[in-house]
Amino acid sequence: MAHYFSSSPDSDAKRTPIRVELADRDVDVVTAAGVFSPGHVDLGTRQLLRAATELPERGLFVDVGCGWGPIALDMALRRPQARVVAVDVNERALELTRENAQHLGATNLEAMTPEEAASLGDIDVIRSNPPIRIGKQALHELLAAWLPRLSVDGVAELVVSKNLGADSLAAWIGAELGLACEKLASRKGFRILRLTRGASSAG
Repeated sequence: MAHYFSSSPDSDAKRTPIRVELADRDVDVVTAAGVFSPGHVDLGTRQLLRAATELPERGLFVDVGCGWGPIALDMALRRPQARVVAVDVNERALELTRENAQHLGATNLEAMTPEEAASLGDIDVIRSNPPIRIGKQALHELLAAWLPRLSVDGVAELVVSKNLGADSLAAWIGAELGLACEKLASRKGFRILRLTRGASSAG
């Protein structure tokens, strides 16, 4: 069985319409099998969106591991003057995100692979429900590739299940990546982590 973090899922690509709440409004989107949480906005993502701090009016915002796009779409709809980039290794996820952005008029949203996103400059906001189930080493490599790309005043907000190592991950981020890590919220079995370039990492 293909995982949602496969680059080319071989499951049925038939689109399924669902109605969800994003950017404080009810919207219609499409999903499909072979991507993360195809039937709804998953619980972790919902907690992240509820606890997230206010976005800047402009800047480069990136959703790492976008799935069908809920986090990226929420940011794009809230801040139409920002550039929002949704990143995923899963081509179907990128296709769905593009379709949903077009349907919702989020013309400021782009969806691309990590390779395509490699040339992006400093990132002002990273929001992610990272793919914990890819394994600890792969997860660490993923976060090490993205979190250091924060701008000097940039902020990253991640949601991680407490049962899947949120606290140990927070400690690793501080020790290995040199980022200041704050527990923004703890709810429904999830930690919301807020990461910034503290004094130790800004120089």
